[in-house]
Formats: sequence, structure tokens, C-alpha cells
Amino acid sequence: MPEVKKITVESNWLNLNGGLLEAPFYEKEKNCLRFVDVVKKKIYVVDLAVGPSSLKTFDLEASVGITADIEGNDDEIIVGGKRGYGIFNRTTGEHRLIKEMWNDDERKDDGGGKPKVGKHKEDRMRSNDGAVDAKGRFYVGAMNDPALVGRGFTDEGIVFRLDPDLSIHRVIQPVTIPNGMSWSPDNKTIYVTDSPSGKIMAYPYNLETGDISLNEGKVFFSSPFEGAVPDGHARDEHHNFWIAFFGSSKVLQVSPEGEVLTEVTVPARCVTCPTICGTDLFVTSAQEQDPEKYPESAKNQGSVFKVDIGVKGRPVNKFRLDAKA
Repeated sequence: MPEVKKITVESNWLNLNGGLLEAPFYEKEKNCLRFVDVVKKKIYVVDLAVGPSSLKTFDLEASVGITADIEGNDDEIIVGGKRGYGIFNRTTGEHRLIKEMWNDDERKDDGGGKPKVGKHKEDRMRSNDGAVDAKGRFYVGAMNDPALVGRGFTDEGIVFRLDPDLSIHRVIQPVTIPNGMSWSPDNKTIYVTDSPSGKIMAYPYNLETGDISLNEGKVFFSSPFEGAVPDGHARDEHHNFWIAFFGSSKVLQVSPEGEVLTEVTVPARCVTCPTICGTDLFVTSAQEQDPEKYPESAKNQGSVFKVDIGVKGRPVNKFRLDAKA
């Protein structure tokens, strides 16, 4: 086993006192960092050449959990939103729904013991993490919306796939809190996290069809931290994983073979997702769930952290929108 490198980040780079900062994304062509606040319904953009003082804030009508660039379209991005996939204008902040996730039956009160608190499934669910594959398909997970679910999360979540022709497919279900997704260099394996399980799963993947062989899934990595679960992850140029463990203050660099190479500690316990911009690792965090027990973490809740890790990120894919769609 290699010796684990330890890195400690002493302070935040940007403190927004956010509710649930998520989905950090490197806009390489613009040298900007983009991320969202799922709870407070915002998209943020920071010019990395300028720093935190350049922060731009866009207010949304509904929550967004994940964003992606669109191939050949520098003016807009695609998002996984509260009720489905949408398009967001980078300049004006205008946004529109282009594909709903839920069917007619899921827009009705369904009872059946679900924690619906008077809401139908469409209302009590929201988008969470996701990723785009090498064919330009956009995978987005949906989960219970904590703001509308009065008790614990259920496994009624779904991972959706939006194809370039705007056809939508349900590819993984049931899941509880779908999180970090990525692919192996040869695109023959997809890695998917369902956070409450504490595991990142590896499934055989057919790039030509987008099919996932769920019955052949294997555990790639399990959380080594008691009481903490894997959340979002990024990949570096050597295909290593950088995994945020919600409830631990830690981000681990893990090799494709499952060996821990680096441990990054930040002063916020509820880390959500990392991304790599240049050779800087940026990490988002959420509101501290137990501020009385963890007062130092509460001071940095809803913040962004930055540290130079000496390695570049692996390029991410863009959504491909068919001209006819």
C-alpha cells in the first residue's frame, strides 16, 4: 500500500453560508468555476483569474442539482432541475424546462405509505448529481427533496438518461440518494454512488447503447469513515478519483485500483463535491447538520475550499443536442 499523502486546508476560499453548495464545474474555456446552491436555488460563477470578488449570482425559480455544458453552444448550459432537464442562459439567467422527468401518474397523490406529506411524487422529488458520457448523454439522479419529505429518505429515487434527441430513459432504480458518476477511460465501466449505501458501485457499460448491466455491478470503494458517506467525485488526468465524504471533512484521492493516495481535510464536515480547475482542487460544502457539536464546521458551512494538488483534472464531456431536437 502506498503512503497516504495528507493535506490540510485551514480556511475557506469563498464563504457563502450556503444551504447545499454542489456540482462544482470547471468552465475551462472561460477559466471560471460554476456551482449551485440546491437549497437556496442559485447558480454561481466565479472568474478564477480574478477570484471570489468576481462572484456572479443567478436566482432560480426551482432548485438545480447538476449542470453540464452543451457542445457547440457557448451561450447556454443544460441543468438537472427540480422537475426535469432545463436550459439556462449564461448571460441573462433565463431558464426553461425542456424535458420533464415525471409521468402523469407521478403527478398524483399516491399514498401507499410514501412520505408524501400531502405531495405527489413530482413535487417531493428533485434532481441531484449527474454526469455526461462520451456520446453526449446526460445522466441525472433524482431523490427525495428534504424540504418536502418530513422524515427519512426512501429508495424511490431514479437515475435518468437524456439522449441527444431529447428522449428520456430510466436507467437505474430504485436508488435513495444518487450521487457521483463517472466512466472508466475505455468507457466500459460506469461508476455510480448511492450515498446511504456507503458504496461507489462499478457496472459494465455499453457506450453504444447507454445500457448499464446492473446485475453485474461490483463494489468499487466503500466509505472508510464511520458516519460518513461518499458524495460527489471528480477524476484527475491519471483517472484517479477525488471523492468527497459527507460528514467527514475529507476528500480522498483513490486510484482506479481502489487504493487511497491522498487525504484532504477541510474545516467543514459536510463536504459535498470536488472539481479540479487547472491543478487546484475546489470543494463545495453544505450546511452543518449538528452546529452545537461541530461549531468550527458551522463557521465554514456552505463554503468553497481551494487547494493546489499538483495534478490536472480529466476533461469532462459535453451534452450533445441534436439539431432536430
